[in-house]
Amino acid sequence: MMLFLLPVMTGCDFMRKLAGRPTGEEVENMRIELLRAEEAALQARLDSLRKVEERMLQDSLNALDSIRQLGGSILNPASLGGLFATKLESRYYIILGSFRSRANAEALFNVTKAAGYRPALISFGKGGLIAVGVCPVNRLSDALTNLSEVKKESFCPKDVWILVNE
Repeated sequence: MMLFLLPVMTGCDFMRKLAGRPTGEEVENMRIELLRAEEAALQARLDSLRKVEERMLQDSLNALDSIRQLGGSILNPASLGGLFATKLESRYYIILGSFRSRANAEALFNVTKAAGYRPALISFGKGGLIAVGVCPVNRLSDALTNLSEVKKESFCPKDVWILVNE
């Protein structure tokens, strides 16, 4: 009877120790260590994401400074009356010109297409302006690089600008 009562009176930790298994306290310490390791891994990931975010912000600011130095400008469609009947798939477009006449817009469209660019006709506002945009990209730094290249083309006007599709 004593052998039967001994395990009951001494508890599970005694039996675990006899069996070579970790005690309740050791299990709890292992659980805490695992949680700390997971927390450290998550913190490292957050730190990494913050560094990437800071680099991207600095790249964007550098690109904006470069665009200003090139004499370019960046506009949002809302400042032009909003997009009208046009769905743009990329965030940035280099706008070569805006026209009230569709024929003029199509003429520039054809010139840019013949030069090897992928142009798009973009309609703005209720006034019916039609813009010719080229070099659709999703990163501002890429738009800056493309702006430098497009400015070398003979068909590129001095007042070229970058459209931000938000």
